[in-house]
Amino acid sequence: MARTLREAVARGHLPEGGRLPGHRALAGALGVSRNTLVAALAQLESEGYVQARGRSGTRVVTPPLAAPGAPPPLPLSAWARRALAGGVADSGGEFEFDFRAGQPVPELYPARAWAQALARRAGAPTPHAALRDPLGPLDTRRALCAFLNAERGARVTPDMLLLTGGTQSSLDALARVFLEEGRLAVTEDPTYPSARAALAASGAEVQGVRVDGGGLVPSELPARATLLYLTPGCQYPTTAALSAARRQAVLGWARGCGAFILEDDYAADLHFLGRAPAVMQGQAPGEVILLGSFSKSLAPVTRSGFVAAPPEVTELLARTRPLTDRVPGVLDALALADVLASGAYSRHLRGVRQMLAHRAEVLLTALAEHLPAWPVVPARAGLHLYVPLPGEAQASETVRRAAHAGVGLSAGDGGAPSVLLAFAHLSPETLRRGVRRLAQALA
Repeated sequence: MARTLREAVARGHLPEGGRLPGHRALAGALGVSRNTLVAALAQLESEGYVQARGRSGTRVVTPPLAAPGAPPPLPLSAWARRALAGGVADSGGEFEFDFRAGQPVPELYPARAWAQALARRAGAPTPHAALRDPLGPLDTRRALCAFLNAERGARVTPDMLLLTGGTQSSLDALARVFLEEGRLAVTEDPTYPSARAALAASGAEVQGVRVDGGGLVPSELPARATLLYLTPGCQYPTTAALSAARRQAVLGWARGCGAFILEDDYAADLHFLGRAPAVMQGQAPGEVILLGSFSKSLAPVTRSGFVAAPPEVTELLARTRPLTDRVPGVLDALALADVLASGAYSRHLRGVRQMLAHRAEVLLTALAEHLPAWPVVPARAGLHLYVPLPGEAQASETVRRAAHAGVGLSAGDGGAPSVLLAFAHLSPETLRRGVRRLAQALA
C-alpha cells in the first residue's frame, strides 16, 4: 500500500499540496482496512511524501528531486583503478562457429559420478570440523594429496593444501600477501591475461619474460623478483612444455633470489598425447607453490581449486582469508573428495583424453587443408590450438574479418600476433565446417 501511494506521488497522480480523502473513505476506495492505510500513511510521512495537518487532513508533499546531470564519479581506490586497468574484457557476441577460448565443454564433466557424490554427501550430516577448517575439509585435502602425489608427482601433505574457489582466487590471495608497490612479479610473455591482471592489481611491477618453442627462456629472468607465475606443463597460450634443463635453471634462479614460483598446472588433467610431465613442486616443495583447479575437467560451477604450498604459506593464507573470503562450498569439497578417492575422476579422464586427441587432430587436419600458410603449433594438452599469424597479418584484423563471417576467434595476448582456436567443445563436423568458413573469410 505504501509503495502504491509513493509511486502515485512520484508520478504526479497525487499533486503537490493535494488533500487526501479521509482515512475511512480512502481505505474503502483502495479496498484495504483502515489500520493498513494508517500504517502506510505513517510510513509515507516518515519518508516525506505526505504530511498530517490535524483538522486540515493529510496533504501530499512532493520530495525535492535531485538536480539532473551525470552522477559523481565513484571514489575508486588505487587497487580498483589498477584492477580495472588490467581487466580482461569479455568479447561478447554469438557466432555460428565459435572457436573462442574458454568455452565450456560438457563432455569433460563426469556428471553422473558428480551427481551421485553430491547426493550422498547432501544426505549425510556434515562434520562440524569440515565447516570450520580454514584450509578446507580434511577429507578433501587427504584425497587431493593422494591424487596429486600419485598422478602429478607432487610432494604434498594435508597441511600444505588450502582449498580455494579456483586458480584466480588463489592468485588474488597470494598477490595480496606477497606483493605491493616496489616489488616485482614475473610472468611468461605471452601469458594468461587474468593472471597478469591479478598480480598487477597489487601495485607491484609485472615484467614479462619471453617464451619460445621450449617455454620460458630462463636466461632472460631478472636478477630479483618476489613471484614468478609459470605454466611449465603446458604453457598458456603457446602449449609449449618447459624442458628439464630449463626447469632446473628456473629453480636455481628462484633459490638464488628468494622468489616463489607459482606453478599453474592448469592443463595437467587434459594432457591427451602422452603423459603430463610431473609438476615442478615435486622437485622443490620449498620454492614452488602449486596452483590447480577442477573447473575445466570437473565442472565450472564447482569452483574447486587449491594451493599446495609450504605449511607456513598455507597458514598465512588461512589466517588472512577471513578478511576477504570464507572456505569455499563445503558440500562441493566433500563431493570432490569422494570423486577423487573412488577413482571415478581418473576413469573419466581416460575417455576424455581420447576425445580431445581426436578433435585436436581434426582441427589440425582442417587447418592444414584450408589454411596451409598458418604455422599451427600442435598441442599435446589443453583445449585450444595456438597459431602465430604469418607475414604481416595482425590478430585484431584477423579476428574482425572472421567475426564478420560468423566465426569467433580469440586474439593472442602479448608476444607475436597470434590467434587461439578452441576445439574441445565443437564436434568434428563443426570443426571442419568452421575452418572452411574461416578460410573463405580470410581469402
